[in-house]
Parts: sequence; C-alpha cells; structure tokens
Amino acid sequence: MEDFPQDPHRPYEDMMAMLLGTLFVALGVAFYTQAVLITGSTAGIALLLNYVTGWGFGVWFFAINLPFYYLAIKRMGWSFTLRTFAAIGLVSLFSELTQGWVQFADVPSLYAALMGGALMGIGMLMLFRHRTSLGGINILALYLQEKHGLRAGYVQLGIDGLILLVALTQLPLDRVGYSVLGALTLNLIIALNHKPGRYIGVS
Repeated sequence: MEDFPQDPHRPYEDMMAMLLGTLFVALGVAFYTQAVLITGSTAGIALLLNYVTGWGFGVWFFAINLPFYYLAIKRMGWSFTLRTFAAIGLVSLFSELTQGWVQFADVPSLYAALMGGALMGIGMLMLFRHRTSLGGINILALYLQEKHGLRAGYVQLGIDGLILLVALTQLPLDRVGYSVLGALTLNLIIALNHKPGRYIGVS
C-alpha cells in the first residue's frame, strides 16, 4: 500500500474542529440534562453535581477539571494542555448557552440517551483528531498507567463504574439504564473511528 505524507492541520482547521467539536458535546449534554441522564468521566461527575445542587453543568465541569491540568502538562506537554483547557472552557460556556439556544418540549429518554451519546462521541472524536481532549479522568488514567503500571482502560472503567453506582443513589434505575446505552453509543463511535493509522492528520 502506498504511503502518503502526513498533512499537518492548519491553525484555522484546529480552531474550526475545536469550535464544532465543543458545540457537539454541549448539545449532547443538553439532551442528557433534559432527560436527567448521566455519563462517565468528569462530565458524569459534573452532571451528578448539577442534579444534586442545581448549579449549572458548565460551572461544575470547568471546576472539576482544574486539578488535572498539572498532570496534563507533565504527561502531554503545554500545547496539548492549552488546547484541552480551551476545549473545556468552551464546553462549559456552550453547555450553559445551549440551554437558552435550544428548547426541548419533551424528549424520550431512549432518544436522548442515543442522540446525546452520539453527539458527544462525534464531538470528542473531532477533538481527539486535533490533539485535544476534554481532560479529567482520562489524563489521570494515563498518568497512573505510566507511573504505577495500572492499566489505563481498567482505571477508566473502574471510575466510570463508581460514577454509575453513585448515580443509582440519586437517579431512578431506568435513567441509569438509559445512561448506560448512551455511554455505549459514545464509546462505540470513538472505538470504531479513532484507530491508529485510520486518520493521519496531525496538528
């Protein structure tokens, strides 16, 4: 198979991907908050705290991610960390603004779980392909794997499982069940589309 030279992303391409990716994630969050669903990682923690305290998702999401920037700098470098900081800030902002931009009269829980999970998965995929993440638990998992030999996937799975267990004490069982379907949709989109060698663009 012929090898093609890598074509680095231009700055405006990175900016467009960050803008659209964070808008997709924020719209997915809007579906989840409307249907009172949960997801994994720091977004899941922020959603739970939003339901419990009434404070906005964006405020919690931005605050929860603050401690993880130190790990991001140590492991990923300044460029990745600054991109991630910008993406988290935009998701926090857009998730609050979207509540005024988009109004849902009545959204079936199954549709909200699948569509919200798909939107977040597509948005995160766009960010990953431009060397950006939404920080949080993923960075912690990679750090623990590097420093202590703990498998990052198992760490992530364990923390997400703990979030779902806590959610069972705060949300109805059917909401947690729909949330699991949404999480499967999100992760399936990333697993099928974010593979080494499938996408060669670099930033």
